[in-house]
Amino acid sequence: MNISYSDPLSRAWARMKKALFQPFNMNKWVNIGFTAWLASFTDCNGSSGSNNSNIGNKHDFGEFFDMPQTAWQWLNDHTFWFSLIVVGVILLMLLVTVLMWLSSRGKFMFLYNVVYDKDEVRKPWNEFKKLGNSLFVWQFFYSWIAFFMVIGFFIFGFLSFKKMYFGGVPDAVKISSIVSMVLVFLIFLILFGYISLFLKDFVVPIMYKHKLPVGKAWFKFLSLLGKNLGPFIVYGLFIFVLSIGAAIAIIFFALATCCIGLLLLVIPVVGAIILLPVTYTFRAFSIEFLGQFGDDYTLLPEETISIESLTSENIQ
Repeated sequence: MNISYSDPLSRAWARMKKALFQPFNMNKWVNIGFTAWLASFTDCNGSSGSNNSNIGNKHDFGEFFDMPQTAWQWLNDHTFWFSLIVVGVILLMLLVTVLMWLSSRGKFMFLYNVVYDKDEVRKPWNEFKKLGNSLFVWQFFYSWIAFFMVIGFFIFGFLSFKKMYFGGVPDAVKISSIVSMVLVFLIFLILFGYISLFLKDFVVPIMYKHKLPVGKAWFKFLSLLGKNLGPFIVYGLFIFVLSIGAAIAIIFFALATCCIGLLLLVIPVVGAIILLPVTYTFRAFSIEFLGQFGDDYTLLPEETISIESLTSENIQ
C-alpha cells in the first residue's frame, strides 16, 4: 500500500479553502470556530518547567532537598492558606473535568462540520452525546493516570538523586543517572504524545464512522496500527514539523500586527476563530490520511476534493 503525506495535505488544504473562503461567510466561521474551540480544550498537552535555582554548592543542594519538608512545615503553620490551597486544587480539578467533558463532545462536533462542510452546533451536540461521554470517561482516567505517573517519576527522581547526593556517590554516576532519567522522561513524553495524537486524529474518527465506544475504536485502530506502524510513526513526525511551521506563521502574524494579533489569539473563542484555517486543515488532513487505508476508514463523502481539481483551479 502506497501511503502519501503530501496528497492528503493538499486535499485538506483545498477542502479548507472551499469550506471557509468559497465563499467567505462570517457566521459559518464563528460557528465552526466555536466547535473547534470546544474540541481544543484538552489538546494542549505540553508541559513546561524551569531550572533557575542556584544549586552550585552543597549548601544550596541541601536547601533544595529540604524544600518538601520546609513547604509542609509552612503549610502546617498557616492553616488558612493550606485550606485555601486545598479548595483551589479541588476547584481546579473540577474545572479541568468540565473542560474535558466539553472537549470530548466538541471533538465530534468539529469533526462533523469538517466532514460535511457544515457549521452546525446544536445538531452534533445532541447527536454525539453517547460517543462524547465514552470519550470523556477514557480521557478522564487516561489523563489522571498519566499525571500521577509523571508526578511519581519526579518523586522517584528527586529521592534517588537525594540518596546519591548524601551517599557520597561519584559525580560521574550522578551525571549518568540524571541523563538516563531525562532520556526515560523524554520517552514517556513521546509515548504520551503519540497516544494523544492517535486518539484525536484516528480513534475519534473511527468512533464517529462506526458509532463505536472508545475501547472498541482503540482495538480497531490498534489492529490497523500493527500492520502499518511505520506510516503512523512518520505521520506523528510529519504533524510535528507541520506544527512548527504553523507556530512560526502565527509568530509572524503576531509581529506583523504589532502584537495585536497575539492579544486576539489569547482571547477565548476569538483565537480559535482566527486560527480556524489551521485547525480545519489539520483536522481534514487526519481524516484524509486515515482514508487511505480503505473504505472502512473513509469518512469523507464521495465528492471529496481531488488534487487534480485543485491543480486545474490554480491553472485557471
